[in-house]
Amino acid sequence: MKLKSLVIGGVMVLCAGLAIFALTKWHRDFGGGDDDQPQEKAEPVITVQTDALKRMTLHQYVNGYGTIEAPAGGPLASPSAGVVAKVNAIDGQEVKEGDVLVELNSGMATYQFAKAQVDRQKKLLADQNTSLKNVQDAESQLAALQIVSPISGTVIRIPAKVGAAVDANAVIAEVVDLNRLSISAQIPAAEAGDLKTGQEVRIGDSVITSVSFVSSAVDAADGTVLTRALLPPNTGLRPGEFVPIKIITAIHTNCLVAPAASVVTDEGGKRFVALAKGEEAAQTPVTIGLGENGWTEITGADLKEGDLVVTVGAYGFPDQAKIRVANAAASESTSSNSVPAQ
Repeated sequence: MKLKSLVIGGVMVLCAGLAIFALTKWHRDFGGGDDDQPQEKAEPVITVQTDALKRMTLHQYVNGYGTIEAPAGGPLASPSAGVVAKVNAIDGQEVKEGDVLVELNSGMATYQFAKAQVDRQKKLLADQNTSLKNVQDAESQLAALQIVSPISGTVIRIPAKVGAAVDANAVIAEVVDLNRLSISAQIPAAEAGDLKTGQEVRIGDSVITSVSFVSSAVDAADGTVLTRALLPPNTGLRPGEFVPIKIITAIHTNCLVAPAASVVTDEGGKRFVALAKGEEAAQTPVTIGLGENGWTEITGADLKEGDLVVTVGAYGFPDQAKIRVANAAASESTSSNSVPAQ
């Protein structure tokens, strides 16, 4: 009985061993290979959007706000207290230098009497029957009773009304030459270092002129530098308007540019673009220059117009990566809307 039991036990152990061997071989041959062999991992594919490098003209601006000013004429004050006898102009009227805009009466003196006295004294002087001093005295009395335009220009305000009493030095009218307006702007000193006379100034949406004056002094009160520019005729602007301005301090023509979203700065402060070639993209170091309207000037080795760079997905992009471009037609569409090189 013992021998029989030993034989049966041996057969069972042998069968178990054969079963384990068979299972191991099957797993190795059909179940994925040897567990000791490292498995190759599939390289991740990053879905991105791209755009093409282009050549454009970019500008550097100093931005600010300026006030439209009238360099001549301006508010005209009453030379004496009195009552308005006559108003000879209205708002918007074109007048000549020397035109009488408003006539005054003051106490017993009236404009008409004072004017008649001037005419009489001049006639007497021509006949050598009076002195030059008498003529000048009569003219002084007349000057105290009239508001005369000092320039040829446009009446932009004339609040005087016939019969109204006015005080000495009260503003009676305002005349400006709308073809001789200027704009003045206070630019922060930190931004004014590049300002020079002759630089292009863009005022609002449509007016273009040039810098005519840059102060050499900094205003101690607010740390700004006064800058002026003369306006071209017929701008439609009016004295006192406060308008945005751009002063162009640098122009780079035909420079290589990339979408601003494609230029990334790493933790070390270095800038790069992810240059896309086929199904792969790699970090390419760049140096940046001017930026304008969503485009950034770049220089870098082996970069040229038409190269594709990653825009959406550029931030945190690895040094080398497999990519899938999600915007096959976007580059062509963006290119057609770009600013051409000049």
